[in-house]
Amino acid sequence: MAPLELKSSQFRRERQATWQQLERLVDRMDRSGPAGLTPRELSRLPILYRSTLSSLSVAQAVSLDRNLLDYLDALAVRAYLCVYGSRSNPLAVIATFFGQRLPAEVRAIRWFLLASAAILGLGTVSGLLLTQAQPDYFYAFVSDGLAQGRTPTASTEVLREALYPEETVTEALWAFASFLFTHNSAVGLLAFGLGIAFGVPTVLLLFTNGLMLGAFSALYIDRGLGVEFFAWLLIHGVTELLAIALCGAAGLLLAKTVVFPGRHSRLANLAVEGRRAAMVMCGAIALLFCAALLEGLGRQLILDMDWRLGIASASAVVWLAYFGLAGRSPAGHRHD
Repeated sequence: MAPLELKSSQFRRERQATWQQLERLVDRMDRSGPAGLTPRELSRLPILYRSTLSSLSVAQAVSLDRNLLDYLDALAVRAYLCVYGSRSNPLAVIATFFGQRLPAEVRAIRWFLLASAAILGLGTVSGLLLTQAQPDYFYAFVSDGLAQGRTPTASTEVLREALYPEETVTEALWAFASFLFTHNSAVGLLAFGLGIAFGVPTVLLLFTNGLMLGAFSALYIDRGLGVEFFAWLLIHGVTELLAIALCGAAGLLLAKTVVFPGRHSRLANLAVEGRRAAMVMCGAIALLFCAALLEGLGRQLILDMDWRLGIASASAVVWLAYFGLAGRSPAGHRHD
């Protein structure tokens, strides 16, 4: 053991000053962040880190004592986080994401978004025309749980009452908003995740949701309640339908990556395009949250048709301006 202890002691003595200097800088970084170091110390930090990493490699190769190995390993990990770890303020990261990255990524997949919206719109028109031609199609497109008594056999007065609830209970509205957010998020995640199956389930999901919307539209239009229905629907529907279209666009992007991988492997392309699709999905979930609040609270508390149409129009303008104009700085423009 004497030669080994001598070797370890000599190794430590020759390099300990470097380790101690690195440890002091890392301690100051932990307490104060980069602002706690001078420019010279910041430039010195990666040099000390690489030197310590080299010492750790040598110590492992010659099997020096375990305490020294543990010390160097812990110091190297801490220094790695200081050199390469993110020091961004979480609020700044969120602001950058929603202010620049998200709208830029949505513009980058605009053709997939248009395709997703077209599929949803085609389903809506199909459901509308089919239900107007044969009202029994309504039962094929809309489940009993979703219809909640709003069927072709319901009276016009019952259908109208659904658009203008007489009583509102705050707790019930919050619960309804939570349910809608969970339900719509599940639909959006399915449209996104199933895109990897060549996009076929995503297309079917978008189309069938359009059929359901078209069936409801036909029901209310045929009873002379079309304008009131769309005012009731669009106060949240502008945001919700945009979110679902974004989910579908993310799914179609995955499908394109799987079907047409290009020069790289499918896994390599999925790693790249999957990150873009995931960012779009984060934005879609945020939109679904807003839509749930508008659906569970706004349209139940705001009963005036003009106000409903005004809010729907304002939300359309806001989202169009946001996704069309936000993030057009050099940082957000690189994907356009």
